[in-house]
This record gives sequence, structure tokens and C-alpha cells, in this order.
Amino acid sequence: MGLFDTVSDAKIKAGDCTDIYFVRTEEVLKKEGINPLVSMEVTAAALPDTWGIFCGLADVLALLEGVPVTVDAMKEGTLFFAGEPVLRITGQYRDFCRYETAILGFLCHASGIASATAHIMCETKGRPVYSFGSRRQHPSIAMMIERAAWIGGADGVSNTCAPPGMPVVGTMPHAMVMCFKTPEDAWRAFARDAPIAVPRIMLCDTYCDEKAESLHAAECGATAVRLDTPRSRRGNMRAIIDEVRWELDSHGYSRVQIFLSGGVTKEDVIAYRDCVDAFGIGGAIANAPVVDFAMDIVEIEGTPKAKRGKKSGIKQVWELVCGKHRTLPAGQAAPANATPLIVRYIENGKIVQQSGIQAARGRVLAWIRHVADEVSAQDAAVKKDKKNGTKGKTGTKSPG
Repeated sequence: MGLFDTVSDAKIKAGDCTDIYFVRTEEVLKKEGINPLVSMEVTAAALPDTWGIFCGLADVLALLEGVPVTVDAMKEGTLFFAGEPVLRITGQYRDFCRYETAILGFLCHASGIASATAHIMCETKGRPVYSFGSRRQHPSIAMMIERAAWIGGADGVSNTCAPPGMPVVGTMPHAMVMCFKTPEDAWRAFARDAPIAVPRIMLCDTYCDEKAESLHAAECGATAVRLDTPRSRRGNMRAIIDEVRWELDSHGYSRVQIFLSGGVTKEDVIAYRDCVDAFGIGGAIANAPVVDFAMDIVEIEGTPKAKRGKKSGIKQVWELVCGKHRTLPAGQAAPANATPLIVRYIENGKIVQQSGIQAARGRVLAWIRHVADEVSAQDAAVKKDKKNGTKGKTGTKSPG
């Protein structure tokens, strides 16, 4: 037993963090001399939103390295839709059955965070978004949260245990402001003592009106003001932001930006992206709904076989030239010029390729740019229709 209520890497790797019925299944099958060669696929029958981002594969590979199985999967950062297999494991069932709990945990949680982040990033219209939510989850998974948020497209993360290679960002807590006699003393100290590379973003809602504190913070050297106003005090947040912007501009601080945090959701991003320069998002990322993946047998001893409600046989997901996906039996001919999305990662226990964070993030950013371009085209069409006196259609299309 460790100091905290966490499970060690060794226990997870040994398959000792699992649902008890897998242990009992393993014991019964062993006594009966049954250990069939099976293929199991991971799919989600439904998603929290219209599409998801596949994430968590790196942990699955680390878990199954050395286990005599073959693993095929979508690349991390790949867009997927409900019903599409994202990962397949082939091997003798008793060799990996107890790992199902950990496999699904890795994929469900990370994919949920990456997907929620990507959906938010599609709505920012270029405004930066930072992951501020690791405090909303157990600290033992802070690295996973920040990794998934980064893959999902976040511009930076706040936790010091984030994987190397991503910007770790933050401003100041209310506690720091309160440790000084006045907010002005805190802002001046931050301006003097924070590392040169750290932006002088001052928290401006500790004691007084946001408008007044923002103006005083600007006088103390703020490059941006952070509004973290509690929802119980917000009232009309748009009016608060507009007042802050007006006072900053009218006093010669038009270059001072506005940073919004405190329970920010995707809907808030949409509502305030025209008047806010950056967002810090906590729970909407870290507490995102998990993707409810399931792992099911689809083939036994080379014969297609599945429980009711599932499609038997191993499958391939193809990305068509138009961007849509098509799922077909693995042996069926590929659609013209289509790209296979499920590729080999482990061959009989040996990793044949790794899953990289930056490549995964690049795939998501390409998708976000695609959505942004599509939205811009639709906006232009709407403006043109309005100019011509006709009604235009709005709404982002899904490629699936």
C-alpha cells in the first residue's frame, strides 16, 4: 500500500488492476483447458458529441508490450465516429483478458478529454485556450490529463507534471494577491519578480469591481488581466467584459488583453470569443465525459463471431478522399484512393511503432483548421446571401 490511494505501475502492468470477473473467467477457462484465439475490437456505440478524438494508445502499448498479442489501432489524434473500431487485439484470450479493464480506462478517459478539448478548439476562432483543470482530478493522473488536452489542441497546460515539450502556463492565484496588503502590492511584486519570459497577466477580481482592479493592474504593468469572477457574482458577464475593455482603452491601455477563466465552457468560448483574448478552461476539459468504449470479441479461431448488438468479423476503417469514413470487413477491397486508419502497433508482443504526442496533436490541429476553414466559408456565404437578400444555410457539417 502506497502513501496515497493510487495503483502502482507494477500492479497495472501485471494485470492486477482489473474487474474481478476477469480473474474468475481466467481461472475457469484454465481449469477447463479453454484458451481460444480471439480478436477483440474496441468501439463506442455513442459519443458525447458528433465525433471524437482517439487518445490513450501510448498507455495501451506500454501495458501490452511483452504480452503475446497483436495490436492494430487508429493513430492517436485520429478523428473517429460512433461504431467505428479504434483498436483491435488478437491473441489467446487468457493471455490478455484481465487487461481489458485497464485498456478501456486508458482509452475512455484520455479520448474524452482530447475530444472535449478539440471541440472547444474548433470554436475559438484563433483565441488561445489553456488547460487549467488538472486540479479537478486526482493528481496521479495529471500527466494524462495534460497530455490528452495537448493532443486535443490546447495551446498550453498548467500542471508542472505535464509531459516534456508542451508550454506550462499560469498567472497567479487569489491566495497570492491576498498575501499582500493590497492587490497593487501583489501586482507590482509579480511584475518585478516573475521570470522575464512569463507574461504579466494579473488577476483582477479578488476584492473589488473587475473594471477598477483591471485599470489599477494595467497601471502596475499588466500585459493582460484575468477575470475569474465567480458565477454567483457574474451577473451579465458580457457587460463586465465590455466595461473592462472600455476602461482599459479609454485610459490608454488598449494593448492590455483580457483573459477569461473560472468555469468556462464551450458555450462561453462561443459567447465571448469576440471580446476575450484568451481562455483558461478547467472542468470542461479535465472533467469531460468519457468516451464509453466497449471491448468485444468479433472473431474466434478465425471465424467471425460476435454477441448480439455487435458486428462480427475484424474490420478496417477507411478515410475517403472527401474526408468521410467507411467501415468494411478487413478482407474487402479498399474504396478508391482511400486511406486505412487502423495500422499495426504490436506484433506478437513486440512494439513495431510508437505513438508520438506531437504527431497526434498535428492530426488534431489539421482537423481544427479544416473546421475553421469550413466555418469561415459558411460565414462568407451567409454574408453574401444577406447582401443579396437571400437566406443562407449555417452550421458546420460533419464529414462522417
